[in-house]
Amino acid sequence: MGDLFIRHIALLGYEKRFVPSQHYVYMFLVKWQDLSEKVVYRRFTEIYEFHKILKEMFPIEAGDINPENRIIPHLPAPRWFDGQRTAESRQGTLTEYCSALMGLPAKISRCPHLLDFFKVRPDDLKLPTDSQVKKPETYLMAKDGKTNAADITGPIILQTYRAIADYEKSSGSEMALASGDVVDVVEKGESGWWFCQMKAKRGWVPASYLEPLDSPDEAEDPEPNYAGEPYVTIKAYTAVEKDEVTLGEGETIEVIHKLLDGWWVIRKEDITGYFPSMYLQKSGQDPDQAKRQIKNRGAPPRRSSIRNAHSIHQRSRKRLSQDAYRRNSVRFLQQRRRPAGPGPRIAGGAIQEQPQGESAKAQPAVPPRPSADLILHRCSESTKRKLASAV
Repeated sequence: MGDLFIRHIALLGYEKRFVPSQHYVYMFLVKWQDLSEKVVYRRFTEIYEFHKILKEMFPIEAGDINPENRIIPHLPAPRWFDGQRTAESRQGTLTEYCSALMGLPAKISRCPHLLDFFKVRPDDLKLPTDSQVKKPETYLMAKDGKTNAADITGPIILQTYRAIADYEKSSGSEMALASGDVVDVVEKGESGWWFCQMKAKRGWVPASYLEPLDSPDEAEDPEPNYAGEPYVTIKAYTAVEKDEVTLGEGETIEVIHKLLDGWWVIRKEDITGYFPSMYLQKSGQDPDQAKRQIKNRGAPPRRSSIRNAHSIHQRSRKRLSQDAYRRNSVRFLQQRRRPAGPGPRIAGGAIQEQPQGESAKAQPAVPPRPSADLILHRCSESTKRKLASAV
């Protein structure tokens, strides 16, 4: 396999901490060559010291000899006083800095200094204790990566979920759960694996083992899209339950409902069913990276396969049946294939009915135009004289 190196570094956001005194730390998700993913916390002063040493190690690439040869990215020095607005505004800079680091030649991007800096430290594993008077405030990066210091209104409260059953982890990057455990969700992955933290533990957890505290339904689940999105299977899957679909590698399908538990509803011709999103890649994209992601971690288990699940909610979550998906999908496809004309119309994946009989309704007859002689005949004698003099 060769020496271990970092594939990608993503800035998740920052924390405002109060022990031993108020300060800010940045949260990085570090993705390693062996497909492990670790969250590390670093102060900006630490990042800047790392940056200075890196420049000293590679003076040519730092532009110290000839500024035109500089390829190591710039990083502004820390300020005397770093407040929350400064911490917020630095996120864009750090995102660009980490991206540029990963794009440097291997002798820099894989050097021991860089790898050691982003390795997990004992402090990264220490989470706030229940006895702390004031716990850290977490501020997550926006999904589009855009930040604005003027938009700071308060900390982003991590969503809290409850485990419905015991879960035994199968890798070092996952986190074990006991039924009734309450966790904070840091990141919701499309694959159905969520990165969570609980007291002194962090790791990936299958979303199917978690439920919201206020309702059995997942409010963030999108609506079905029967128009479908084209995807390609990157790994074969054999259906285990009757509402799933068996597909081989390399098949083209359409995704009609992206559910947060990582089991999406797909359509193959007129057939619909559940399929693990981890084994799908958008059409036209390189599947190699997605295939590497599934080497060490399979699809998360489905909720229906969990034994001894105990929910705190009296009613079960609302889900469409596959019969409903199939009926709606077939109806949509029939309308899409039908030539344009009177009848039901399709807009945005939904069928809209046109009022019946509207096109067949007889149009009112247009009365014939009266002739000039008839008009002249109906005119008075004075009008006739006026018309004759005008001619």
